[in-house]
Amino acid sequence: MTYTTTNPSPQTSTPADPRPAVAIGHVSLHVSNFGKSLEFFEFIGMRKVAHMPGMAILELRGGTHLVLIKKMLPRPNQVSFDLMVDDLDLHHGLLKNAGYTTTSIKKGGVHSSFDVTEPSGHTITFNDSHVAGPV
Repeated sequence: MTYTTTNPSPQTSTPADPRPAVAIGHVSLHVSNFGKSLEFFEFIGMRKVAHMPGMAILELRGGTHLVLIKKMLPRPNQVSFDLMVDDLDLHHGLLKNAGYTTTSIKKGGVHSSFDVTEPSGHTITFNDSHVAGPV
């Protein structure tokens, strides 16, 4: 499936740099089990770039940073972001074998996906990737 825009921005990509002109910089997530949540996000492949008491910054592919902040929560919930990976079956198996609670993979029209519960109780959706060019 190819996605295109009918009204390109003046800040679109160039032949020398075909990446999109904008990206999400930071996404924050409050976690009650800070240490275990940090281990989880490193386990799934994020790169730790900063770590201080009660806060860590993890880098994702494309340069987006997930900011983990220790905060007691009344109850966990669905987070307001999802993750895309190149090999959904591989990530599903790795998480399940590591003891994390996952749903089965749901086949979809645009994405196939599954959910996993991270150590602070948040439900995170993993999707297969459909990027259009370098990101």
